Amino acid sequence: MSAAATLIAPWRGLPRTVWVLVAARAVNRIGAFSLSFLAIVLTVEFGASLSRTGLVVALFGLATIPSRLLGGVLADRIGRRRTIVLGLTGCAAAQLWIAASTTLWSAMVAAIVLGLAFEIYEPPSQATIADVTEPLDRPAAYGLQGSAMAVAGVLAGLLAAAVSHWDLRWLFVADAITCLACAGLVARALPRDVRRERVRAGGIAVWRDHRLLLLLASGTVFATIYMQLIVGVPLTLLEQGLPASGTGIILAVSAVTMILAQRLLRVQLDDFQAMRVGYVLLAAGLVVCAFATSLPVFLLATAFWSVGETFLLTRYLTQAAGLAPDDGRARYLAVFGLCWGVATTAAPLIVTHLLETVGPAGLWLVNAAAAIALAAAQPLLRTRLARA
Repeated sequence: MSAAATLIAPWRGLPRTVWVLVAARAVNRIGAFSLSFLAIVLTVEFGASLSRTGLVVALFGLATIPSRLLGGVLADRIGRRRTIVLGLTGCAAAQLWIAASTTLWSAMVAAIVLGLAFEIYEPPSQATIADVTEPLDRPAAYGLQGSAMAVAGVLAGLLAAAVSHWDLRWLFVADAITCLACAGLVARALPRDVRRERVRAGGIAVWRDHRLLLLLASGTVFATIYMQLIVGVPLTLLEQGLPASGTGIILAVSAVTMILAQRLLRVQLDDFQAMRVGYVLLAAGLVVCAFATSLPVFLLATAFWSVGETFLLTRYLTQAAGLAPDDGRARYLAVFGLCWGVATTAAPLIVTHLLETVGPAGLWLVNAAAAIALAAAQPLLRTRLARA
């Protein structure tokens, strides 16, 4: 078997729809490098103060929360494909608005509108993957999406560095073009939306599902650990006197590890067994990170936590999709996805507080303890999340 065949073996047999969605999302993620320059555009091009720039970036992040909820509602009401196309087109329009703005206020409003459109894509794409796959194949399908996003994120960083000397407004034009290209691919390649009966489970009913809320609470802790790694590892490298370029190497190793770990998702473990393994591996990586003083040791830690994250990212989505009725799947996934909005807001505050009070070792040991606690809680979660 060739190396390429071995690499794609975990995903062989997945429906064409999954590959189309993953390809579109990966291209869109590569094009999203412009977001790295949003704060720079506001300060350099429009003369915004640092405090005002920080407020706008925070409002952008806050706007992604209702954006995700809107994506879930629209996907279950007007169809997955229409909602995906709407979200991508909305992102393109907002990015072109930023590029064409002539005043600070116009650019600020456009940035907030971009946040409102930014997450519309996620619930319908995740729900579509669940729609077209059997439950046993969903971890592999979500794993493919996660691997593609990890690789695309690394490529986006490289692309951002390569084009950073451009007129910054053109970066948003380039990103808008990728959004429109992905919208065209989805509109052409995905099957037409099937007309659905009136949705039975209203928005309030979703919030009354205690199983989903329990999964959301657990997922929020995991997402916060994940985002602390994103925010805290570069700061930890700085504390240890290691070069900033180490962050890029760590991201690349993480992406490669996630791809190589995909075969493990085919191991016959149920969701809770897989998540226990994932949390133990995540905790192991965090402990190694706590005592690392050289880049090779940080890379060893990265390998551990990346395999753990591969189990956890895929199984959380599989569980959220499995809890939902067919006509409410996108909204369930949208509500579950709120854990990332909370984590993105909380992680920087937690990281900076712990680094100041207990240092890098304390930061990662606290997170390791949280991961071990969640590993130990899996039997309880199995009981509470079991279907009646």
